Order: sequence, then C-alpha cells, then structure tokens
Amino acid sequence: MATPTTTSTSSRSISGTTTTSTKRTPLPFTYQFLAASVAGITEIAFMYPLDLVKTRFQLQVNPPLSKVPLVQPHGINTTTTTTTATTATKGQAPTPPRPYTSILGCLQRVIRREGVLHLYRGMLPPLIAEAPKRAIKFGANEQWGFALKKLFSLDRLTAFQAGFVGSMAGATEAFFITPFELVKVRLQDRGSLKLYTGTADCIRKVASQEGIFTFYHGLEATIWRHATWSGMYFMTIHGFRTAFPELSTASREESMMRNFVAGTLGGAVGTLVNTPFDVVKSRIQNQHEGPIGYTFSRVARLYRQEGFRALYKGLAPKLLRLGPGGGLLLVVFDRTSELLRSFISEDKNNKSAVTPTP
Repeated sequence: MATPTTTSTSSRSISGTTTTSTKRTPLPFTYQFLAASVAGITEIAFMYPLDLVKTRFQLQVNPPLSKVPLVQPHGINTTTTTTTATTATKGQAPTPPRPYTSILGCLQRVIRREGVLHLYRGMLPPLIAEAPKRAIKFGANEQWGFALKKLFSLDRLTAFQAGFVGSMAGATEAFFITPFELVKVRLQDRGSLKLYTGTADCIRKVASQEGIFTFYHGLEATIWRHATWSGMYFMTIHGFRTAFPELSTASREESMMRNFVAGTLGGAVGTLVNTPFDVVKSRIQNQHEGPIGYTFSRVARLYRQEGFRALYKGLAPKLLRLGPGGGLLLVVFDRTSELLRSFISEDKNNKSAVTPTP
C-alpha cells in the first residue's frame, strides 16, 4: 500500500518500499486512520449490493454428491421433512426456493420481491466496522512492514515479504471484524427475512438465543480469508509497482490509473485465493446449531459433498466487487493520504512562516 509521507516526491510505495531513493516515512496513525476510513466507506457504499449477491450464492446448498447429510443454514438437515406456509402441504417435503443463477437475476429478484433497499440489507454492521477495519488493515500493514525492515535491517521489502506483511495485517484485522461479519451474513441470508427485523434485532436474538460467543463463530475461517486476501493483495501490488515503476513525468491521472490497475489486480488475485475460505465462513456464520469443525476440514467436506465448483460459489460477484473495489480502495486511500500530507506540509510551512526571527 502506498505509504503517505511528508515529502513532495511523486514516487509510490508498499509497506514503506519506494521506487525512488527518496526517504519516506508514514503518516501519523490518526491520519492513516482517516485515509483508510474514507477509502473503506467509499468502497463499501459503491460495492455492497455485490456482497449481498455473493453471500446469497454461497449459502445455496447444492444437492450432495454423497449420502452424508448436510447441515443447512439454521440447522436444517437435508434429510428432514418440514412444511412451510408457502411451499409445502401436509405430508410433503417443502419445495426449496428457486436458486439464483446469475448476478443480474439475483439483483432483479431482490428488487422485485424484497425492494431496492434490501440490496443494502445488512450493510450497517460492516459500515460501522469499516473505519476501524481499514485503519487496522492499512495501519497494521505499515507497522508490520516497518517492524520487519527494522528486524532484518532491510531497505525495502521483496514482493514475498510484502505479501507476508499483508497476511499478518489481514489476520490482525480478522479478530476485530468477525462479530460484524456474522451479523451481516445472518441479515443477508434470504431465509432471515422473517427471523430478524434489522441489525439490533439480530444482535439481540443471537446473544439471547445462542450466546455471546456465537458472534465469534467462524473466527478461524475469517482469519484464513483475510490473511490470504491481504497477503496476495499487497504482494501483487508490490510486484506490479516493481515491474512497472512510475515515471517521474507521470501526470496525476496516469498515477491514479496505475494505482487503480494495481489495486484491481491485487483484489482479483486475492479473491481467487481466498474464496473457498469465504464460502466456509459464510456457511459457518449462518449455521444456528450443530458442530462447526475446523476450516480446512469444512473445505474438504464441502468439496466432497458438493463438488469443486461449490468452493468458488459467489466468485463472480466477489471478483466484480473486490477487483475494481480493490482498485477504488487504493486510489481513494492514496489520494486522501496525499491531501493529508499536503495539509501537514502547509501547516508546517505556516508555522515556520510566523515564527519570529531572533
């Protein structure tokens, strides 16, 4: 990630690594927090409907490839016969809802059957968490990067080292956001429309009916999801900037486009790697009862029961969101950081200008 500085150099960096010889130092944490918050909130405001589509795809259970019973969302076993008011008659198994087959089709059905506002159902928890979440991600990435450089007396990080630093930042972030993710997933599930009226109702019912520790269900899967995505994101950006260093004559528009391309590639690569963990995380967090198990055992079971394609449920909306979304995140973070850097420089100049000469 570009490291904001108090200098006027036009070079960019990842985890403190620059493409020129100009020495760069990070902005104070307060300014990093602000820049990351603005970037994260901007990204989620534009991309959230795709996240809802992604979760609904991931929670759709394919017919099992084996006879091993599946634990459905809300703890419903596939071998259980129940009745519903809308789809089943006495003595008959319920007809499952028609599955979503495309991004556009899912968006259209949500709008038609639930209303436009339901495209943003469950957005409040991630929106509340977004500012500290992004601050933790970018702040931790910077601090892990400088700690690694100091520990091994490095002038700059390699792409692999930048990926390691990014994965540590992602794992750090996961401890904070897991409860927010659980509430978001519960609200995004189409089966939750009659269970929860909103964020506060979901929090209250989960705490009273399932216990407060339920909010950390899926923590391990969340750690793997964020560690792999952040590691690949920062490693890809670092590799891109190393392979295609920015020219000193580059305009602001060219610099912005370069950052967007780097961030988009980083987001896409990270998404390809972490999607199986994301599917398992969504299934675990929407599971109301039954054993959770370990992440890799759940990935293996998902593969055995539903096939390889099930590991990448929701991949298309994830790529559309986290590819361009990653680029948007990087551009907004860099631009906000530059504005803050300019503000600091101007403030220092003003202070020095009013200092009386002895």
